[in-house]
Amino acid sequence: MTSELRFDNRVVIVSGAGGGLGKAYSLFFASRGAKVVVNDLGSGLKGEGSSSSAADIVVDEIKKAGGQAVADYHNVLEGDKIVETAIKAFGRVDVIINNAGILRDKSFKSMTDKDWDDVLNVHLRGAYLITKAAWPFMRKQKFGRVVMTSSAAGIYGNFGQANYAAAKQALVGLSNSLAQEGAKYGITSNAIAPLAASRMTATVMPPEILEALKPELIAPLVAYLTHESTTQSGGLFEIGAGKITAHRWEATEGVVFKADDSFTPAAVKAR
Repeated sequence: MTSELRFDNRVVIVSGAGGGLGKAYSLFFASRGAKVVVNDLGSGLKGEGSSSSAADIVVDEIKKAGGQAVADYHNVLEGDKIVETAIKAFGRVDVIINNAGILRDKSFKSMTDKDWDDVLNVHLRGAYLITKAAWPFMRKQKFGRVVMTSSAAGIYGNFGQANYAAAKQALVGLSNSLAQEGAKYGITSNAIAPLAASRMTATVMPPEILEALKPELIAPLVAYLTHESTTQSGGLFEIGAGKITAHRWEATEGVVFKADDSFTPAAVKAR
């Protein structure tokens, strides 16, 4: 039997925590002793509207189970206010799970500038703003854990999701850079590409597949990556239905050309 990884006295911010993956993370961390900031704007799948009920329901569930949590209703573009909620309620911030997202799926020829900007803003700028606001606290306390939510669409591309894919792969680059900058301050950063049942996947997958992709099956990896004993940083992990795949970059042996007039497009084609 392995010992249980706990998060007593740790403060965890989960964005987009009103349902799906975010809710699963919030409940899991709270069950392991963490104090959780349940952030959710309560908007629709496309980012429309807002409501406090989504975050409130999760907080109530945590409290009924004996855990500690507070709701936060700010848009992720107000990342400083989300972090402020954590500091006011619990005095610190240790873990950030950048999970909030929206979809504006359209083929590239039909995509508007607003479709592009809205998706990039929520996924990429939102993650940047929350993490940026928490960074000084993490540096000062010499401890922090960051998880960015990428996607298979970002890794491989996907028809009709140029905006979403661009944002999701950008988060991998952001995570890799934060892993390097945070190293000497005890801050780690990793990216995950989860496949789980959610409002987003419900629009593109059949019910029998969704049943096997429970969001609760993603939480163990996220908890491991954010535990104080974990030194793993700068990774990208694809996960779904209990399977975890660690990604890595590989390059060919390469070709060396002479640095003279023989280095032509035709020479490149020949090799």
